[in-house]
Amino acid sequence: MTGVTLTSAGLDPRRRRILFRCWHRGIREMDLVFGQFAETELARLSEAELDEFETIMAEEDNDLVRWIMGTWPVPERFQTPMFARLAAYKPDFDKPLRTPE
Repeated sequence: MTGVTLTSAGLDPRRRRILFRCWHRGIREMDLVFGQFAETELARLSEAELDEFETIMAEEDNDLVRWIMGTWPVPERFQTPMFARLAAYKPDFDKPLRTPE
C-alpha cells in the first residue's frame, strides 16, 4: 500500500522515477515526507532543483529523518533552499493511504 494520490501519467520519465522513489524510501516517515512533498512540488521543480532533490534522496534515511526532524544538525552541504523547503514541508501523517490507480 502506498500513499500515492498523484498520477504519474502526465509526468516525464525522470519525474515518474523520482515519485516512485519518494514513496519507496524504506522508512515510513520518509515515505510520507518525501512522497507528499513530491506530490505537491515535483511538477514545478526545475532541472537544477530535481538534481539537488535527487542528491538529497541519495542520503541514508536514518540520517535524513534526524536532519529533517531537527535531532541532528543539517550538514553544511545540505544547508540549501531545497533542503529547507523539504524540511519545512509538514506531511499529513493522518492522510488516508490508497494504492495508485
